[in-house]
Amino acid sequence: MKIATYNVNGIKTRLPNLLEWLERERPDVACLQELKALDGAFPQQPLLEAGYHSLWKGQRSWNGVAILSRSVEPVEIRRELPGDPSDDHSRYLEAAVDGVMVVCLYLPNGNPQPGPKFDYKLAWFERLIAHAEGLCGSGHPVVMAGDYNVVPTDFDIYNPRSWLKDALLQPESRDCYQRLLQQGWIDSIRQLHPDQAIFTFWDYFRKHWERDAGLRIDHLLLNPRLAPCLLEAGVDRWVRGQAHASDHAPTWVKLDRARLAPQAVPAARKSRRSSKPS
Repeated sequence: MKIATYNVNGIKTRLPNLLEWLERERPDVACLQELKALDGAFPQQPLLEAGYHSLWKGQRSWNGVAILSRSVEPVEIRRELPGDPSDDHSRYLEAAVDGVMVVCLYLPNGNPQPGPKFDYKLAWFERLIAHAEGLCGSGHPVVMAGDYNVVPTDFDIYNPRSWLKDALLQPESRDCYQRLLQQGWIDSIRQLHPDQAIFTFWDYFRKHWERDAGLRIDHLLLNPRLAPCLLEAGVDRWVRGQAHASDHAPTWVKLDRARLAPQAVPAARKSRRSSKPS
């Protein structure tokens, strides 16, 4: 099973790029961010003709997330991140896809910082940490895929010096990401490539793509139930080099679900069993 995440940076503008990538790489599941389109403008029919069922939540001009599935229709679980009923940003989708719980997220950028946008980023991150704890230990196989808008370490950026004031590198942002991992989530790219500088985003300015001056901000996190299934992880860099490309490249994992970790037996059941006389 191949699961990918891809910030398309405008699905109407990048639809040809998206369709070409889907045809060439054929992920089983694709999590999309930054649709920048209302629900009615989502290209459901072209994607269906390409072989993909869709679940989406749009927003005018910015944000927007979607989950595509090649085998079965995604079964919606939730359409918003819990914790703030007043938050109307389209940044979170959760669905069951062929036996795996798939989370698609677009974490706030947070710039400029300090300021209200950075405050919102950190508040959203705290809500994610709270919700993710339950997902991590749920017993279900779970992947949280998306644009996290955080560079985990200086190793995940070509050169941190010119980005020191950016919200993506702030200690508070990095601390939130590490606290998420401490719940038991596995950062799939770093798990399989601990010593390789891998980037998923290259800014449009100052020839960042041409110089390979990139950042790693798109992540696929696997919970302990799903982590043993991890076979491969990588980035489809060729997509970023295409004409009219998004500034992100698709990032993906390949999973062997035959290697799923056994589902944990609840402690209460264990204690009842152990109390029986031998």
